[in-house]
Amino acid sequence: MSLRPLLLTNARLLDPATGQETPGSVLVREGRIADVAHGAAPGAPEGAERIDCLGNVVAPGLVDMRAFVGEPGAEHRETLASASAAAAAGGVTTLVCMPDTNPVIDGPAIVDFVLRRARDTACVNVLPAAAVTKGLAGREMTEFGLLQEAGAVAFTDGLKAVTNAQVMRRALTYARDFGALIMQHVEEPDLVGEGVMNEGEFASRLGLAGIPREAETVMLERDIRLVRLTGARYHAAMISCADSVEIVRRAKEAGLPVTCGVSVNNLVLNEGDIGHYRTFCRLAPPLRHESDRQAVVQALKEGVIDVVVSDHNPQDVETKRLPFAEAANGALGIETLLGAALRLVHTGDIGLPRLIEALTAAPAGILGREAGRLNAGAPADIVVIDPDLPYVLDKRQLKSRSKNSPFDEARLQGAAVLTLVGGRVVHRLPEIAVAA
Repeated sequence: MSLRPLLLTNARLLDPATGQETPGSVLVREGRIADVAHGAAPGAPEGAERIDCLGNVVAPGLVDMRAFVGEPGAEHRETLASASAAAAAGGVTTLVCMPDTNPVIDGPAIVDFVLRRARDTACVNVLPAAAVTKGLAGREMTEFGLLQEAGAVAFTDGLKAVTNAQVMRRALTYARDFGALIMQHVEEPDLVGEGVMNEGEFASRLGLAGIPREAETVMLERDIRLVRLTGARYHAAMISCADSVEIVRRAKEAGLPVTCGVSVNNLVLNEGDIGHYRTFCRLAPPLRHESDRQAVVQALKEGVIDVVVSDHNPQDVETKRLPFAEAANGALGIETLLGAALRLVHTGDIGLPRLIEALTAAPAGILGREAGRLNAGAPADIVVIDPDLPYVLDKRQLKSRSKNSPFDEARLQGAAVLTLVGGRVVHRLPEIAVAA
């Protein structure tokens, strides 16, 4: 269906490729960016819809590399439709869904099912990641070539790390030969053990079993050595401590094809936010000490950490309204990703251009997608951001089916006021003016 041309005027353009912020306008036609004008607005075709951005930031839509969606198998927690609605409200135009479903995304038919369901029910771009091992069991590899042909954009065992070193070596070797990306959850389960939060004084005060930083660093060190052995592309899904930052820094300095991400939770929260056993803050990796939080923020600023992810993991009431040690890991994140991350901008810890790059161009580049660009010819996946919009988060207003947000009742500043996917408006706050 032909789309009506759309002109975004009175905008503050932020191009993550250059880091430049300039006033200007964007013309969208047939689902793509037709023109980007710095300064005066380009001539609009007859009948074009005009949207006054009121001086707000216009940037490429966010790309979230780590979101857990319940469909198929756990639609009571989240569906592709509800996850995409939450994504659109948060300015996310592309999300990578994890293979932790029922059945597991470990065969071409399941990849095809997810893509078809997303096409029919989702309002943002949904890209399935396939499992590294069949059934996420960590023993037998999946068919990388067939899964790639079906549409899988990366390979990961989701919340499970591939612990068998021989299996991981073979997976990396096959990934290298197919040009595929391995995304590893870097936690050694035997070192995690019965731990439920960061190991240290605070865990002792709360009487909770701790998870040492070595649960992360041991797995990360092993994987980096296997990357050196195989030459495969490797992405550490989320790192959370200063020691991991140094491991990744050394790998990059050695020229290895290694990238990494960080959860927005580990960027803006620390173990103290658990407070009086707040189960919405039980996460994997756990919230760390404030010194670790500061280390990952600095690493993001320097580019050692490449991307920021939501780690969106909806849980129902039955798995969260429990004693802390018995509650499930996970929290909502996709709708609050932008607002939470903007805390770093308002505190002066990181510049807005670098943050937007980590949320758009960097993940798109790792995934080999066209998204994440604000120039002519790019897909019209665009977000208009009011970085100063204040609000108190009310979990009852969230689009997700589950409500386990660690930012419930938090004061946030900054939100997506307009989201376009393929030139179509999928989210709009009422203050954005529209003129024929």
